[in-house]
Amino acid sequence: MNTTVNEGRELLSNLSKSSIPDDVEMILCVPFTHLSTLVQGAPGHIEIGAQNMYFEDKGAFTGEVSALVLKDIGVEYVLVGHSERREYFNEGGEMLAKKLSKALEHGLNPIFCCGEHLAIRKANEHIEFVKSQLEQSLFHVSRDQMAEIILAYEPIWAIGTGETASPQEAEEMHSAIRSMINAKYGDRVAENVPILYGGSVKPRNAKELFSQQDVDGGLVGGASLDPVGFTAIANSF
Repeated sequence: MNTTVNEGRELLSNLSKSSIPDDVEMILCVPFTHLSTLVQGAPGHIEIGAQNMYFEDKGAFTGEVSALVLKDIGVEYVLVGHSERREYFNEGGEMLAKKLSKALEHGLNPIFCCGEHLAIRKANEHIEFVKSQLEQSLFHVSRDQMAEIILAYEPIWAIGTGETASPQEAEEMHSAIRSMINAKYGDRVAENVPILYGGSVKPRNAKELFSQQDVDGGLVGGASLDPVGFTAIANSF
């Protein structure tokens, strides 16, 4: 919940002038108020996504936005299950499964988020916990649908705390997630699904994080508000 529409337009303008590698995909997930404006102004190398959506097409759901509306205005991506939505708005596994299905139904590419709190990490239950999140909300989709999904691992204990999972900790979880997908959908799907790291990615740590075999990119938080730093992260590949 950052930036006015004009500030968002300025951020997009600054990013549009930046140079990033041809094989790096940049997606900006912005507030609902910004979507129409930024979709129209985005250059070819930057996609626009929504931060949330509801699992019904229309109806008496005041304050919500549907996948149908997002697709109609040209949005291509939507976050599903972000840690803040889970924690502050009590979004559970069943609801997120519905959101994921609805996004896919309307041709949106979901960025599905998963991750654990510090207590679960300390109890060494983080891999089983994330597995349960995938089983509850993701593993009902078909093999073909999995090809439209991006995954993002959020170590919640490392978000906004200044802490960052070590590259080895990030790789451990990303590798485990890829193994879970392999067991469910097979090698080809597992090899091709992008898995992003979302725990305080900064220009100073991005290169080492992204150099890990199973870390395919970043779900960037506060650092995305600085176009210079965000571009540096994109170029750290």
